[in-house]
Amino acid sequence: MNADAPDRDTPTSTLGSNAWARALLAAHDTSAHQNHPTHTLYVVATPIGNLADITLRALHLLSRCDYIACEDTRHTQQLLRAYGLDKASSQLIALHQHNEHEAAQTVVQYLGQGLRVAYVSDAGTPAISDPGARLVDATRQAGFRVLPLPGASSVTTALCASGMTGQDGFVFAGFLPSKAVERQHAVHTLAQETRAVVLLEAPHRILALAQALTVLGTRRVTVGRELTKQFEHIHTLPAQELSDWLQAQSERQKGEFVLVIHDAPVEASTGEGLRVLQLLLPELPLKTAVKLAAEISGESKNHLYDQALALKNATGD
Repeated sequence: MNADAPDRDTPTSTLGSNAWARALLAAHDTSAHQNHPTHTLYVVATPIGNLADITLRALHLLSRCDYIACEDTRHTQQLLRAYGLDKASSQLIALHQHNEHEAAQTVVQYLGQGLRVAYVSDAGTPAISDPGARLVDATRQAGFRVLPLPGASSVTTALCASGMTGQDGFVFAGFLPSKAVERQHAVHTLAQETRAVVLLEAPHRILALAQALTVLGTRRVTVGRELTKQFEHIHTLPAQELSDWLQAQSERQKGEFVLVIHDAPVEASTGEGLRVLQLLLPELPLKTAVKLAAEISGESKNHLYDQALALKNATGD
């Protein structure tokens, strides 16, 4: 399951072979002078749908590395050929969620031989709800260097299209549990989070997720479907309307999804929380006082925490 996987049935780029040949030349011209050391694992981001979203540095590195570890060797070989890159099947190492520990040891052995190894997931930035984290850890544990090559990410793509300011940060929750009870519990936990939350979901589970999110009521959700692809769709609506919106048109349930739950609206303070804080802070630790003040007043815990810090600083405690 991969929210970044491209739609195999839809052409993602109209660039011809001559255009990619020129792109490869540009990649070599811009990157050849840069240092790409041996004994190094390169974690390389690939497009989440549109082939043109590859970086020049990624093209250069993928053409130069000795081996490419990848989530799906067939998909990666197809991707490389689309860019005019020629890699033998023996240069591709299957590394996915079912064999990551064992395959990581193979990669470490190659690094020990002074080789360059790249890792790519099926799409997007590796190790973000995709395999790769264990490989990175094993590489560092073995004393070898890890260099990331940034690029496409469904998470940041959805965030920048949601209209969120990001001033208070965001939480990346990835895929919620598939079992209904566990998923509902996770949603209730997220409902207490006042910051924006990013979720990933597959088409066969999107309705179940939408129904679980109805408990968020009027809190807004931005839905990104098939991001960067031909049938990309981005829509923002209250969480309680998401299920009906998806069911209104069957095509809205197709493709891979990234959802951004917007941060909770700041409620106007009645002053009760501050009054309770002023009573509790002299008697209790700050976090305990904030927790009780939030429960008593119903005001945001984060807002009360900021107020508690200000009170502490003002009194010099």
